[in-house]
Amino acid sequence: MKIISMIPARYSASRFPGKLMQDLGGKTVILRTYEATVATNLFDDVIVVTDSKIIYDEIVNNGGKAMMSIKEHECGSDRIAEAVEFLDIDIVVNVQGDEPFTDKESLLKLMEVFKDDGDKKIDLASLMGQITDWDEINNPNTVKVVVDNNNFALYFSRSPIPYPRDKNVGAKYFKHKGVYAFRKEAILDFYRLPMLTLEASEKIECIRYLEYGRRIKMVESNVDSVEIDTPEDLERARKIWK
Repeated sequence: MKIISMIPARYSASRFPGKLMQDLGGKTVILRTYEATVATNLFDDVIVVTDSKIIYDEIVNNGGKAMMSIKEHECGSDRIAEAVEFLDIDIVVNVQGDEPFTDKESLLKLMEVFKDDGDKKIDLASLMGQITDWDEINNPNTVKVVVDNNNFALYFSRSPIPYPRDKNVGAKYFKHKGVYAFRKEAILDFYRLPMLTLEASEKIECIRYLEYGRRIKMVESNVDSVEIDTPEDLERARKIWK
């Protein structure tokens, strides 16, 4: 089974433009993410796929691998699908470019989903981690996910789900971590499906899969990480790095 990692990297992020080129401990965020992914030694290849010559040069000039997108894309998964269409691979793991603390343990759990799926019934898997801080639960920059008893995703939202009408029932809240693993055929299917209203409203790409009746296997990981969505996240990441 050939497994690669693709890191989609867009320069003009709406909430924090240019965030991937910000300094984090003497290197850019995107270079830190690339190096952390390579350092896991889990993949046959790691490639940054970007619409930005600045990001492309940053990776290549530091000895890494990068590709330029040909088309404009609304989301990272679409960008990856274009890049892998003619590659000889089985599984592609989408690591977000703003995840410089990507860790081996979480990625290994994700990949094991496919190694244990001999009948190839699972097309897509992703990571989640339990959260308890109500500020984070209510923060629209934190994507939440609810799952069924078998840890298949029921829905993703920027709103707090489930709604805490009764806080005494013991409901757990899970943050969706922006790491996905696709079978190659599944990500190409995703790419060909038009965006529907729920994905467009929430701006959460994996909702597209749910809207078309597909299933997403969620894997719990309690390794703490920082996704850099805002300048405040970057400052927190810099403190952790020190």
